[in-house]
Amino acid sequence: MKVTYHGHSIVKIQTGGKVILIDPFITGNGLTDLKVEEENPDVIILTHGHGDHVGDTYTLAKKSNALVITMNELAVYLRWKGLNTHGMNIGGAYSFDFGKVKFTQAFHSTGLETEQEDFVYLGMPAGVLLMIEGKTIYHAGDTGLFSDMKLIGERHPIDLAFLPIGDNFTMGPEDAAYAAKLLQPKMVVPVHYNTFPVIQQNPEDFIRLLDNVNGVILQPGEGLEL
Repeated sequence: MKVTYHGHSIVKIQTGGKVILIDPFITGNGLTDLKVEEENPDVIILTHGHGDHVGDTYTLAKKSNALVITMNELAVYLRWKGLNTHGMNIGGAYSFDFGKVKFTQAFHSTGLETEQEDFVYLGMPAGVLLMIEGKTIYHAGDTGLFSDMKLIGERHPIDLAFLPIGDNFTMGPEDAAYAAKLLQPKMVVPVHYNTFPVIQQNPEDFIRLLDNVNGVILQPGEGLEL
């Protein structure tokens, strides 16, 4: 299984001949190496309904008939738009042909700007656990620090975690390092930073703060074999 990072919160997982994209914010993302016209995902997983996470989901899913897996309200909204969706909720798991998906809580907000001065509320934000090929990947989505991260790590020993470090909208480096201490993953990768001026961070600061957790900084396009 190959897991690659593509700027902001985009993660691509290639497993068993399938391509899974998490939070495919490509258009307008100055840090990504991906091009919408070159991507043909089989599955798209969304952590929540903000534009910098939903991103190019509609275009990609229409083109490739990808299954979109996300929280129920967002899944229903995208199904109304003609996409193939599977709605879930926090604490629930479901086994797909590529592996098991389980959504966790996240402390954030969610909603899409549909036009000027108009928002569509899209349910709870979430993190996501992926159990694939005997490995567990945790993508925290956009979240603040919360103590139940310890419970998540105890219940589902994590091989690879993606944690936001940008601050302002999510955890900053200090809280993200404490989150890693609670989760105790074998490896952690910082995400959701430097895309916009308000979330500028030096990821090395996050790595230096880690306590007994292996931190890896991935540039867009770089990845790991699990």
